[in-house]
Parts: sequence; C-alpha cells; structure tokens
Amino acid sequence: MAVILIQSIYAVMFLLSKAAFDNGINNFIFVFYRQALATVFLAPFAFFLERKTAPPLSFLTMCKIFFLSLFGITGSLDVYGIALIYTSPTLASATTNCLPAITFFLALLLRIEVLKVKTAAGGAKMVGVVACLCGAATLAFYKGPHFQLSGYHQLIHQSHHLQPSSSSSSWIKGCFLMLLSNFLFGIWLVLQGFVVKGYPSKLRLTTLQCLCSSIQSFCIAYGLERNIEQWKLSWNVSLIAVLYCGIMVTGVTYYIQTWVIEKKGPVFLAMSTPLAFIITLLSSAILLRQIVTLGSILGGVLLVIGLYSVLWGKTREEMPKVTDDLELGSEHHPPPPQSQST
Repeated sequence: MAVILIQSIYAVMFLLSKAAFDNGINNFIFVFYRQALATVFLAPFAFFLERKTAPPLSFLTMCKIFFLSLFGITGSLDVYGIALIYTSPTLASATTNCLPAITFFLALLLRIEVLKVKTAAGGAKMVGVVACLCGAATLAFYKGPHFQLSGYHQLIHQSHHLQPSSSSSSWIKGCFLMLLSNFLFGIWLVLQGFVVKGYPSKLRLTTLQCLCSSIQSFCIAYGLERNIEQWKLSWNVSLIAVLYCGIMVTGVTYYIQTWVIEKKGPVFLAMSTPLAFIITLLSSAILLRQIVTLGSILGGVLLVIGLYSVLWGKTREEMPKVTDDLELGSEHHPPPPQSQST
C-alpha cells in the first residue's frame, strides 16, 4: 500500500505540473516556489528531530551541498519543466524507469560499479542499459497509431492546451531534454552517496539542498522573467501544483520512501516505479483527454524491461555467496563418518 501511494503521488505530480504549465505559469518560477515551499515545510522537522544528532556543518560540506543542489535539483527540475511543456506526463513518467540504468552507467564511469559481462548479473545489466536506450529512442522517434478515450469529463477546460500541439521536432527535443533531466538526477543520486558519508543527517541534508535550490532557482527565474505579473499566484491549478509538489512530493513522500526502504529495502521501492507510468498513462487519457500513442506505450514497456533487468542484475550481485561457500566447503571437507554403535 505504501509503494502504491508513493507512485500515485508521483503520477499526480506529473499531471498537475503539466496542467500548471499549460495554464501559463513560468517553469522557472514554478521550480522556485516549489523548492521554497519544500524548504519551509521541512525546516522545522530537520531542526527539532536532528538537533542533537546532526554533525557540525563545515564550509567544504556546504559547498558540496550547494553544487549538488545546482546540478541534481535546480538543473534537473528546470530542464524537466521545459521538457514537460514540449511532451506529455506519460513520457515524463515513462522516462523515470531509465533512472537505474543511467545511475548504473554513471557509477560505471566513476568506477563505483564493475561490469562483468560474462556473468548472468553483468549480462542482465547490459541488457537493461540497451533496453533503456531502445525505449528512449522509441519514445522520441516513433509515434504510431493514436488512442484516445472519449466520453469522460475534462479536468482542465482549456482543451487546446491539452492536445499534442507541438511539432515532431519539438517532441524529439522534449524527449532529449527529459533524458537530460534524468541524467542530471542520476548524477545527483551517485554523488549524494559521497556527501551523505560526510554529513549523515539525511533530513537536514535534504532541507539544506532545498534551501540552496530555492536560492539558485530564484536567481535563474528572476534573470529570465522580471514581469511581476508572472510571479503572482492565484487560486487555480498552478497554486495547487506548487502546494502539492512542495508538500506532498518533497515532504510526505520522503518519509514514506524512507520507511519503505527501511522495511523492504531500496530494490523493493525501485521495483514499484512502473506503477507511476501505468497510473499516469490512464489518468492522462481519462482526465486530461490526451492522445496516447503506440510509441509511448512500446517505449514505456522497453524502459520497464530495462529497469527490471538492471535491478535483477544488481540484486544478483549483492546476494551473499553462502551457497557457493557451502558447496566449496563440502568438496574439500567430506562429511564426518558416522559413529558406530557400541
């Protein structure tokens, strides 16, 4: 139930973000408001829950957190917003399935991971990376037949925004920007492991990253958009998206994910990622009345195959070699002879 809730929260994030951008909010301003609200929401918990256990924050660690936030959060979210304007929530949720493959590839370049192609685990990882590449290419270059569910009430009444109005070149550009966003987020996942070793207070680390990202995204947004009218939030879907992403996604989901990882491990959480794709695909077709293409479905399936292949190979490598040790021990040490009855 927890992982279903997590993936449902992410699916709603994809839909609300797309609806907010279609409603006219500036992408860079949206990222600033989202990160600022997340900082305000997390700061009291970080201060009170970790005030006795948090280690002192050095200048070097703060610099690492700043640059980690710049690439992994600010850069990733800004590029993601531009890509979502060009594409659809379905594509955004589908490309998240290639994160394990991207993270593994980056860890391989940094020599954190080792690829043994001749083993079953190494072969599975290689198949996963290739499947993710094929899935990304399918999403970008193949559309195929169109499917649309009719007879449902439209959630957003500006229907001209909800139809795929972008050209083929804009769609391809959006696909590559979405992959770039996931690539930056993958860098954040890999490098964050080094920062956590020096500053293990995870809640304060998350809050500090949100704070740095708020400052960075404000500078970027103010540099690109100085019209005060664009900064005003009214009671519409844009305000709902900001509140939802800042509180539910960054705040609530963080705790639920930590609880799931503690109970079932990170692989169990990663295995549930395709749920967000399925929920977003159906919701986009039913609520937003968006056209779903065969290419999006096939590309998403290939990305899911790649996800599970990389996860299976990673799990296989991390399994303790108890069985092998027992087999070797039985070969070199025969069983003791049975005692004779007196």
